[in-house]
Amino acid sequence: MNRWHHILGKVAFVNCDPLYHLLPEPWEILRAPPSWLTGHVLRGDCLVAPIPTADFARHSNKLQLLPNICIGSDGEVGSVLLFGNKDPSMMRDIALPTDSATSRKLCMWILREMGLDPRPVDMGPDLGKMLDRCDGALLIGDRALDEAARHPELIRMDLGQAWKELTGFPMIFAVYAARRDAPNSVLNEAHKLLLNQLDSFENSTIVRNEVIEATSKRSGFSQARIDKYFGEVINRLDDNGVAGLRHFLTEVCNVKEYQILQH
Repeated sequence: MNRWHHILGKVAFVNCDPLYHLLPEPWEILRAPPSWLTGHVLRGDCLVAPIPTADFARHSNKLQLLPNICIGSDGEVGSVLLFGNKDPSMMRDIALPTDSATSRKLCMWILREMGLDPRPVDMGPDLGKMLDRCDGALLIGDRALDEAARHPELIRMDLGQAWKELTGFPMIFAVYAARRDAPNSVLNEAHKLLLNQLDSFENSTIVRNEVIEATSKRSGFSQARIDKYFGEVINRLDDNGVAGLRHFLTEVCNVKEYQILQH
């Protein structure tokens, strides 16, 4: 068996830690920013990874989706935030980070739905530099959590909440995906493992506390903030999440058909 068959990609943020806590051998973890994981999956550097939903849409002819797991929110997410000194209606331009395709696409779609048309500017995810150049700045993941704690007065929009208000659906920022030619047996093994990890986190107070403690220690965020965040971010893709995913793929990405892993 190829070594990559037992490598699982993981977003280099805290948002999917519950699924990767103390993975048993022979499984290994490949950590990378969300948009980088798309390339890792396509090249066969790893078997499965949570990749931006917009990237899945772009490569849906080459990839398949693993059901029941995701990175999303049903309202406020806390880690996909538009910052600025002005109300979004007054923003002439918005700095967009290069590390997540979904959030970039979602941000501009939401603003257009609000009747706004700011100019997007690609920049590295540095809030100070972004706001020196632009009226608004989009940040995701741990950077968004960190800057929100330090600059709550600059938060102008939580994209998870804005999507919920506009559509009524949960927002699925990332889906777990694999290449279509990945071996079905090992793919189902990986899927079962990740679901078992999520089940343990959701159903065992001991496991949940272990994950919160480990994530807090690694990330530097307080256990209280991590506990709250794990109530904001969604890792289980239920029927409502599937409806939200389908709405995003159809209305924002213009993708109506995609392949789902079959057991």
